[in-house]
Amino acid sequence: MGVLSCNDEEKADGYGNFEATEITVSAESAGKLLFLTVEEGQVIEEGAMVGLVDTLSLFLNKQQLLASKETVFSKSGSVSSQINVLKEQLKNAVLEFDRVSKMIADGAATQQQLDRGSNQVEVLKRQIKNVQTQQLPIEKEALSFDARIAQIDHQIAQSTLKNPINGTVLGKFAEAGEVVAFGKPLYKIADLNEMLLRVYISETQLPNITIGKDVSVKIDSDDGMKAYKGTVSWVSSTAEFTPKIIQTKEERVNLVYAVKINVKNDGSLKIGMPAEMWIEKTETE
Repeated sequence: MGVLSCNDEEKADGYGNFEATEITVSAESAGKLLFLTVEEGQVIEEGAMVGLVDTLSLFLNKQQLLASKETVFSKSGSVSSQINVLKEQLKNAVLEFDRVSKMIADGAATQQQLDRGSNQVEVLKRQIKNVQTQQLPIEKEALSFDARIAQIDHQIAQSTLKNPINGTVLGKFAEAGEVVAFGKPLYKIADLNEMLLRVYISETQLPNITIGKDVSVKIDSDDGMKAYKGTVSWVSSTAEFTPKIIQTKEERVNLVYAVKINVKNDGSLKIGMPAEMWIEKTETE
């Protein structure tokens, strides 16, 4: 990087403006904004907690659901107790049936006693099945409470505002105390450590531009032109008309290709700043 004097006889290979990937952070839940600790120009780290939307109503809804879930579980426990009692009775009935069956073989019991024991076993099996059918809807109801509680937990988590990237705050759109709706923009942030220069080149220049190629990027300065090293990161595959902000009226009617160049920022480069791209010439060119 350095400062170069202007040479009016030379002409840059491309002209454009600096850009940055801007992210607008929006509210993911509705409610009163308790605090938002961002200011324009502030540098914030990724994952930093910067704000909070009031979660009191969500917390109260969760407590109500937890209480209802406990009621459901108490019903489930009652049904389980009934099933356990019936299973114990069935176990005794089967033992009695087996005992009578052996006595029939020895001629010490009647067929009527055997039939009574068999009927008792079948009755208990049907009772267990009927009670188990009562357990299924209770279990489903408990699962529905779990899903609703998990949803509230997710909403509470979304009420905590965490910064998505390392970057500089470009604008702030809300203040603490405001009631925000879902999707309301709160602030805008961008990583300004590496800027993106979008320039436009002609078809004849395409052979000299490849992804990964190093180029020189220049901006105006008090002493002439200040130069930076840039790296081509993208070349458009389709042609388009040159934007009106570029060059003369005659040159704007030409079809050109957009090129993106990554440039490390020393603090001087700003979004929207105009710049030139110069392709380093080899000795044969």
